[in-house]
Amino acid sequence: MANETVKWSVKMADTLLERYPKMYDLKPYKETWSYDYGVVLKGIEKVFKQTGDTKYLNYIQSTMDFFVSEDGDIKNYQKDKFNIDFINNGKILLFLYKETSLEKYKKAADRLRDQLNDHPRTSEGAFWHKKIYPYQIWLDGLYMGSPFYLEYIQLFEDGDISDVIKQFELCDAHTRSESTQLRHHAWDEKLIQPWCDSETGLSRHYWSRSLGWYVMALIDVIELIDTNHKDRDKLIWMFKDTLEGVVRLQDDSGTWYQIIDQGERRPNYLESSGSNMFLYALAKGIRMGILTGTKWSEAMDKAHEGIINEFVLVTKEDWVNLNKCCEVAGLGGDDQRDGSFAYYMSEPIIMNDFKAVGAFVQAMSEYERVNTI
Repeated sequence: MANETVKWSVKMADTLLERYPKMYDLKPYKETWSYDYGVVLKGIEKVFKQTGDTKYLNYIQSTMDFFVSEDGDIKNYQKDKFNIDFINNGKILLFLYKETSLEKYKKAADRLRDQLNDHPRTSEGAFWHKKIYPYQIWLDGLYMGSPFYLEYIQLFEDGDISDVIKQFELCDAHTRSESTQLRHHAWDEKLIQPWCDSETGLSRHYWSRSLGWYVMALIDVIELIDTNHKDRDKLIWMFKDTLEGVVRLQDDSGTWYQIIDQGERRPNYLESSGSNMFLYALAKGIRMGILTGTKWSEAMDKAHEGIINEFVLVTKEDWVNLNKCCEVAGLGGDDQRDGSFAYYMSEPIIMNDFKAVGAFVQAMSEYERVNTI
């Protein structure tokens, strides 16, 4: 049974500070401007806000200060790649600007905002996932771009968030399955990618982490939008509708499979990043009063217990290890990334992947907040 007295968010945050004093210097990152940092640091931010301990703020700041110069330049960031993943760390820049009032963080955030001004789009106006993946919407991209985009507009612009809403509307219109209420990993407007259906443009499978990115993006954006905004209910519907499909496929262990709807198919496996993302969405949705009723709270509690039992191992140093993390999964770029079941099974399963660890800290932080209300 999960130990309800353990503050797992703090325990993992402390593990990260001790184990990875310089996140950016680790293999395979080696000083790249990676979106992974933003996933982890968003969790550390939550722990800082809940504990008030400045060691967490200092960790966030030292990590971003490696990249951000006094004039707001970002080391190893390349706008002309038009990679939506590059935007994710902007959330941390905005947090640091609000905490410190240092202009360099605002200037760095300005650079990421400028990318969105020029970022290529589908014919309907959805951001491409990357320049090298033209005319493609991936669920992942909604998490990478939209929360930063929304918060920047609210802080520094006229407050018109219609383009943010449009990103979700277009993604949902093209990726939603009526029968499952799940969203496909990606959609190709041109219907030409080897991984897509030639008639629908949809990728073949429902990948748990991509669905996790999507529901995290939705609830983070919903939290930022004024409760009276005319489009907030649209996003709430997308959020609840997706989670209906997700919770229906929750395994008896409380966690979820890598390919979420094929748990009986070998060698499919219970995967930690998506499972933590779903717990985050459930806990935050409950905390915000969006998910009401026992089915949601039961799914949340079951997920929390399952994650601890299935994936967590505490070392003799009292550090937290998180197991069964899919290292990466994408579509296109080479012949192997064909969107098949075999492809999703072929990617390495590792321990302590930052995307999974970051989702774990965020999920545990939200779960612990729910349980103190």
